[in-house]
Order: sequence, then structure tokens, then C-alpha cells
Amino acid sequence: MKDGTTNTQKSSSSSLILDVDDFKGDFSFDALFGNLVSETLPSFKLEELDSEANDSMQNATKYSQGTSSPLFPDVEKLLLLFKDSCKELAELRKQVDGRVHNLKKDVSVQDKKHRKTLAELEKGVDGLFESFARLDSRISSVGQTAAKIGDHLQSADAQRETASQTIELIKYLMEFNSSPGDLLEISPLFSDDSRVAEAASIAQKLRSFAEEDIGRQGISAVGNATASKGLEVAVANLQDYCNELENRLLSRFDAASQKRELTGMAECAKILSQFNRGTSAMQHYVATRPMFIDVEVMNADTRLVLGDQAAEASHSNVAGGLSSLYKEITDTVRKEAATITAVFPSPSEVMSILVQRVLEQRITSLLDKLLVKPSLMNLPSMEEGGLLSYLRILAVAYEKTQELASDLRAVGCGDLDVEGLTESLFSSHKDEYPEYEQASLRQLYKAKMEELQAEGHRISDSSGSIGRSKGSSIASSQHQLSVTVVTEFVRWNEEAISRCNIFSSQPATLATYVKAVFTCLLDQISQYIANGLERARESLTEAANLREKFVLGTSVGRRATSAAETAAAAGENGFRSFMVAVQRSGSSVAVIQQYFANSISRLLLPVDGAHAASCEEMATAMSRGEAAAYKGLQQCIETVMAEVERLLSSEQKATDYRLPDDEMLPDHRATNACSRVVNYLSRVLESAFTALEGLNKQAFLTELGNRLHKVLLNHWHKFTFNPSGGLRLKRDITEYGEFVRTFNTPAVDEKFELLGITANVFIVAPESLSTLFEGTPSIRKDAQRFIQLRDDYKSAKLASKLSSLWA
Repeated sequence: MKDGTTNTQKSSSSSLILDVDDFKGDFSFDALFGNLVSETLPSFKLEELDSEANDSMQNATKYSQGTSSPLFPDVEKLLLLFKDSCKELAELRKQVDGRVHNLKKDVSVQDKKHRKTLAELEKGVDGLFESFARLDSRISSVGQTAAKIGDHLQSADAQRETASQTIELIKYLMEFNSSPGDLLEISPLFSDDSRVAEAASIAQKLRSFAEEDIGRQGISAVGNATASKGLEVAVANLQDYCNELENRLLSRFDAASQKRELTGMAECAKILSQFNRGTSAMQHYVATRPMFIDVEVMNADTRLVLGDQAAEASHSNVAGGLSSLYKEITDTVRKEAATITAVFPSPSEVMSILVQRVLEQRITSLLDKLLVKPSLMNLPSMEEGGLLSYLRILAVAYEKTQELASDLRAVGCGDLDVEGLTESLFSSHKDEYPEYEQASLRQLYKAKMEELQAEGHRISDSSGSIGRSKGSSIASSQHQLSVTVVTEFVRWNEEAISRCNIFSSQPATLATYVKAVFTCLLDQISQYIANGLERARESLTEAANLREKFVLGTSVGRRATSAAETAAAAGENGFRSFMVAVQRSGSSVAVIQQYFANSISRLLLPVDGAHAASCEEMATAMSRGEAAAYKGLQQCIETVMAEVERLLSSEQKATDYRLPDDEMLPDHRATNACSRVVNYLSRVLESAFTALEGLNKQAFLTELGNRLHKVLLNHWHKFTFNPSGGLRLKRDITEYGEFVRTFNTPAVDEKFELLGITANVFIVAPESLSTLFEGTPSIRKDAQRFIQLRDDYKSAKLASKLSSLWA
């Protein structure tokens, strides 16, 4: 076994196990190890391993008992193989290290050679760059020299060309410097139609040169007068030639225009642009447009806008006619713009002339016929439409013409201030516009008042067969205030304000116009309400006259009673009519206030103080109506109190408050006079409760209640009262008190409550009168007068008994 191992080791040592190539490429240690041990380790089959697995426990037992045979018999071979491999690996590392060292030495030598070569190349490149820099500098120097030479040559050529042209111009100038009008010897250039453009250019240069020379000579020494005279001849001849040439070109331009040869027109326009910047050609083209030279076009414009009967044209028809006409004009100008753009070198200047001519000739001619400014001293009649017709047509024409100006601006009009020019067309009408608007409103108001008056007379005449009182009532009702009429006033004013918005672009100007127009409305409303209330008062005055004429005297007859009732009915009708007038005047004022808040106030804000001034004017205007209403309400109270006094006088009996002592049961009903008065007041005041409101209603009812209290006191002082009559009086006072409580006036309620307490002086016994005033001392004055009305005042000697009380 030992000898075998020795021999194997020797045989293994004699051959190399590892080689350098084994470590090249994709090296894998597992593959290297497998190659080393593949010949030494036995190869076992899988089934042999499975068969031996059953004997593993037995073998383990044997091993554990100290069996001498090894588990891996080839381990010595493997150890020897590994040792030899390690030796060979050490040898291979030495070989590799040697080779690496040699390679390093070779690389170092090659690197030194390479660095030396690079250094030599860098020196060569630096020299090359220096050569290129010198070459570039030289090229730049040569280029600058060549440019200077070129500039000199160009300048010399320009001078030569200028000199050549100058010589040529002097030659042509000498030709024109002959006798005036003698142009037969001039160069063929100026008579050749094919060279018209060149001839025009040269002629303009010659004329410019000659005119400048004349200008210089005019301020120089006298010795140059001869030369100036010669150039003046040349200038005259050149002017004649230029005029002739310009006319000839215009003729050619017209001929091309008639044939619609845009190329020929453009050629002539380009040449003519050298004469006064082409102004003559532009103006000539515009002036020859059919819309400016055809009279039938002007007549057609008038017929389209005004119709066959110009005097009867309405503003709506005028608006439609202007819309159609202005659309036609805009389309025509748009077509002309296309031609102008294709023909003229400066189309914007031509468009400016064209649009200006349209506005100043065609539109102005139409407006002169359309807007005939009436005289404020002699207004047109309402049958002809009045001032309103003129203002409506003016507003329509202004608005439509402004729209035309915008459309023409969109088409193109150069630098022309088309909006300013349009404004100037209406300047004469806008100067006095506020005065015309106010005059129109006054004319409308006057016509409306005449219409209402005529209607009232017509209805009055138709009711002539009716009795006087009824006829008067009917006629009066036709003069009543109408909220519908006031609304019509406001509608006129709204229309006027809308025109103010059209004519006023500046807020301050608009505020001034609006204030003037609104002030006119305030004057109309104030006058209408005041007059309406005065007319309503006429029925109250007539009723008062009837009362005075048919007042009851000492004798009472059927005829006198009938007359008194007629006067009372007239008074009641007058009361109702006036209350209706007051109600409508209040509604009218509300309409004005709402109109001011919604439409007027915001327009006045741009002007300081205008809003406050208008509010003050409105209050002042309404004060006139308030004064008339106050007078009328006072008359209403007088009318009511007069009827109350009549009813009390005619219905109150002496026995109402002095009942017979033998009457078994007292009468707790109100007296007939009281019932009649309360019924009358309830009936007549129904219209007052409806018409009046707020403080006005409270003031009226307070005054009426105070007057009723006074009338009743004066009335009762005419009677004598016994205790039963005192109870009857107390019942009447209660009835009156319940009625006046509907007034909602605490002061009047208190008076009637105290009156009811005072009436107790007729009920209590004489000896108890002094105690009556202890709780209510405020009734002492009225009670003193009432006590004197007791039927036992003298018999009971109350004057002496109560003297200490009154002291």
C-alpha cells in the first residue's frame, strides 16, 4: 500500500496537473475542482447508493466498534493531488508575475516613445496655428482694403452717374429754357407716349431744381438776376409741360377707367403720383364716381328715405329708408375700395377722400332735405307732428348716420376722422337740442290739456238735458285727475331721455340734458295736479254757494228742504270727487318718484349737486299741489261740518234731551239726529279713508274730529237737559265716540271720553256735583257750561251752591 502510494506520487509529479490556459476565458472553480478529482474519486451509480442505504446503520455500528478500514479509501490520493496542485499554482503565479513584469517594462518604454511623439506633434500644431493666424490677419487686411476700394469705386460711380444725370438734366433744362411757349425743339423723350413715366420723373426733377435755384437766387446778389430770369422761363415752360402731361395722363386714366382696365389705371395712377403726390388723380377719380355726378342718384336717395310725400314721412319709415340707403352706400364704398386698392399706390389716401366726399356731399344733401329745423317762435302744428316729429327723425338720422360712420371705418377711410366729421353734420341741430326737447314737451302738454278740455265740453254738452246739479257733477267728473294722463307725461319724458342718451356721449353733458328735461316734467306734473285739484274744489265751492243760497230760514217749507238736500247732495258729490282727485294726485306723485329713482337719479350723478338740486325741484313742484290739496281738504271739512250742522238743526228735537217725567221707561237709543249724523259721516268719509294715507290721513281726521267735537258742543248748548235727557245725551256721546275711534286719533278719542264724563252733570243730584270734579278736574270748564243747561239750574240755585267750586 505504501509502495503503491509512492509510485502514484512519483507518476503524478512527473506530469503537470494545471496549466495557465485553465484560468483563461470564463473561469469556474467548480469546473476546475471537478477536473482535478474526476480521475481519483470512484463514480457511484445511483442504485448502488440506494442499496447501500439499508446497510448504513450496520456499517455505522461497525465503525463505532473501531473497525480499522477507512471510510474514504482515496483520501491519500486526493491530499497528494491537492499538494501537487498547490505547488503548480505557486509556480504558475511566478510565471505570470514574470510575464506581467516584462509587460510593464514594455509598456513603460512604449509610453515614453508615445509621449515624445505627442510633444513633437503639439509643437507642430502650435506652429500651424500661428501660420493660420498670420494668414487670417492678412486676409482681413486685404478684405478691408478691397472694401475701401469698392466704396471708393461705388462713390465714384455714383458721382459719375450723378454727374451724367446732371449733365442730362442740364441739357433738358436748356431745352426748356427757350422762349416761353416754344417747346417744339425739346427732346423726343418728352413727346414719346411710351416713355411717359420717365418724362414725368425728369420734368419733376427739372422743375424742382429750377424752383430751388430761383429761391436761392432771390436772396443772393443782384448780379445773378439774369440767371434767375432764365430759370423762371424754364420753370414756366416746365409747368406748362407738366400740366399738359398731367391732363394727358388723366385722359388716359379716364379711358382705362371706362374700359375697367385696372392695369392701365394703375400705370397712370403710378405716374400721376409724381404730380403733387397724385392728389389730382385721387380727386379726379373720386369726383367722377356716379354717386357724385348723377342727379338721379340724389333723387333716388330722397325717395328711398322720405317716400313720395316727404311731409308725411314718419320716423319709423325714415329709419327703414336710412338703413337701406346706408347699406347701399356701404356696399358701393366697399366695391370702390377694391378698385382703389388695385389701382392707386396710396389707397388709404384715396379712401379718405372718397369717404369724406360721401359724407359731405351725398349724406349732407340728404340730411338737408330730411332735417328741416323748425323755429321755436313758430312751432309746427300737432297735425303736422309738432316738434316731436322733428326730434324723432333727428334722433333716427343721427343714430343711423353714426352706424354708417362705423361701417365706413370698418371698410377703410385712411386717417380721416369719420366720427368727428359725422358729428359736424349735426352740429347745428345739437346746439339748441335741449331747448327743442323742452319746447316739444310743453307743446305735447298743451295739446293734451286742450284735448281733455274739449272732451269735457263735449260730454258736458251731451248732458245738457240733465238737471243742473247732475250735469255739474258729470262735467266735473270729466275734469278729474287721471293717473293714465300722468303716465303719458312720464312716457313722453322717457322718450326724451332716450334721445338725450343718443345725443350725449359725455356723462356730464347727459346729466345736464336730463336735468333740463326732468325739470320740464316736474313743471307739467305740478301744474296738472294743482289744476286738477282746483277743478275738484270747484264742486265744493258750488256746493257751498248752494248752501248759502238755499239756507233754511226761520220758516221751513217743502221747497226749502228740497233745496237744502240738493245742496247737501252736491256737497257730498264734491267731497267724493275731491277725495278721488287727492288719491290720484298721490298716485301720480308716486309714479314720478319711482320714475326718478329708476331712470333719472343715476344719470345725474356725474355732475356734483345735480341729484340734490333735482330732489329739491321735485319737492318744490309738489308743494304747489300740496297747497291746493290742503285748501281742498279744508273745504271738505267745511262741507261735512255744514251738513252735520244742518242735520242736527233739522233732526234734533227739544224733547230729545228733556223727556217727560211721567215716561215709564227711559229710551236708551241714540237720538235720530245722532243716527243721521253718524250714518252721514260713515258714508261720506268712506272715500277719505281710501284716498288719504299716512300723516295726511291722520291730520285730516284729527282736524275733522276736533271740528265735530266743537260743533256738537255748540249744538248741545242750545238745549236744556233733565236727568233722563242726560242719559239720552250720554248715549249720543257714546255713539259719536265709537264712530270717531275709527279715526285712530288718540287726541280726539280723549276729548269724547271727557265729553261723556262731563255729561254726567245732567244725571247726578245737585248735592253730588262737587264730587264729580274731584276725579277729573280737566272737565271743569265744560262742566260749568253744561251745568247751566240743567233744567233745575235756577230752581236748585246751583249757581250759588257751586260758586265756591268755580272760585
